[in-house]
Amino acid sequence: MNTRVPTSPDASSPAGSGAASAASAASSSAPSFSPLYRQIKSLIIASLQAGEWRAGEGIPSEVELAARFGVSQGTVRKAIDELAAENLVVRRQGKGTFVATHAEQQQQYRFLRLTPDEGQEPGLGRQLLDCRRQRAPAWIAHQLNMRTGDAMVEVRRLLHSKGKPVVLDDIWLPGRLFGGLTTERLNQHRGPFYGLFETEFGVHMIRAQERIRAVAADAEAAALLQVEPGAPLLSVERLSFTYGDVPVELRRGLYNTSTHFYRNDLN
Repeated sequence: MNTRVPTSPDASSPAGSGAASAASAASSSAPSFSPLYRQIKSLIIASLQAGEWRAGEGIPSEVELAARFGVSQGTVRKAIDELAAENLVVRRQGKGTFVATHAEQQQQYRFLRLTPDEGQEPGLGRQLLDCRRQRAPAWIAHQLNMRTGDAMVEVRRLLHSKGKPVVLDDIWLPGRLFGGLTTERLNQHRGPFYGLFETEFGVHMIRAQERIRAVAADAEAAALLQVEPGAPLLSVERLSFTYGDVPVELRRGLYNTSTHFYRNDLN
């Protein structure tokens, strides 16, 4: 869309001053411009959010999406490029584009950055310690956009590397989204938690924010992680979001980094 900008009168005159103020006000209230491919991207995300295509399912081809939205195939391709870069969809050569899922091997540990000092991590074992429903305290409710006292699910688990505990996770989830989540259901599931959240509860974790600090192990954490009380640990607090930037999980992990390090790739 082309926008004509009129020439401003002399700002030193009263009329010029008034016109400049009006122009400034109009400019600040005008809607920001969004490229067409970004608008198409938003429409695709809205369909993902509505559950039109579930995790792991294929989405329509670029040709079909172009016809659906009345735009060029190139515009759709650019929208899909951004969605793929943000790990919302996955392209498979010769097969099409699919909704990303944490159930896929390459996605399972996308949010877990713990790496052994030597060699490759063959996979982390999981030991569920607790899963209970309770009322959300204020500090958790605030981060999850809940009210204090709302129902939540609290999960505690250990992650093991070669039989030794390396991560103690405390996980808090909104009760309204995870009503059927129980110890039995978690123990029955063999894949990553996020894969279960997608398939059983329709909650797809698409991005996360983390806060990291060094802490000393208290007596309880030390016993579970098999370290001395006061041993240095890495505290990683993660807030995960689904579509529409809605927070749906708060997690605090205590990492034993005596044989591992925390890896982050910066672009």
